[in-house]
Amino acid sequence: MKRSITVAALAALLVVAALSVLLVTRQPLEATPVASALLGKEAPSIAGAELGGGHFSLAAHRGDIVVVNFWSSWCEPCKAEAPNLSSFAWTQRKHHVVLVGVVFNDSLASALAFARYYGSLYPSVVDPQGSIAFHYGVTSPPSTFIINAQGRVAATLIGPVSQQQLDAAVARVAA
Repeated sequence: MKRSITVAALAALLVVAALSVLLVTRQPLEATPVASALLGKEAPSIAGAELGGGHFSLAAHRGDIVVVNFWSSWCEPCKAEAPNLSSFAWTQRKHHVVLVGVVFNDSLASALAFARYYGSLYPSVVDPQGSIAFHYGVTSPPSTFIINAQGRVAATLIGPVSQQQLDAAVARVAA
């Protein structure tokens, strides 16, 4: 009896150790650049009410690089990338780079709670009918599009973005 308890305890300890090693050594998930039918084409219009009030219009930001991120409060990768997006928006705010979120398939109450919880430092446009997502070809969040100063889609990323990925992508677009 004592021996079987010892063996079970050692097995449990090995499982915990293995999981700890896996969690410590795994690479963080990052977005994947993807080809999009929109690359090189004029970006579809984005205009609408912002969460918490105000109005956003992509056309008003011609001359800036605009990063458009589609997100939802129920999306786990969106939760992982939320701090990265706020950090990126804060560091780029004086460099003619604008970040705008687009709420994807979510309730207004849930989206507002998400934005408050994660301290969003950028506006998010409400897309209640999904028309903005439709025109960008978004089928699930998170999806990110980088629009150059001329208003053309220059890059598309699928999955949770890191601040380093966004900085590098914006630098390539600005060059």
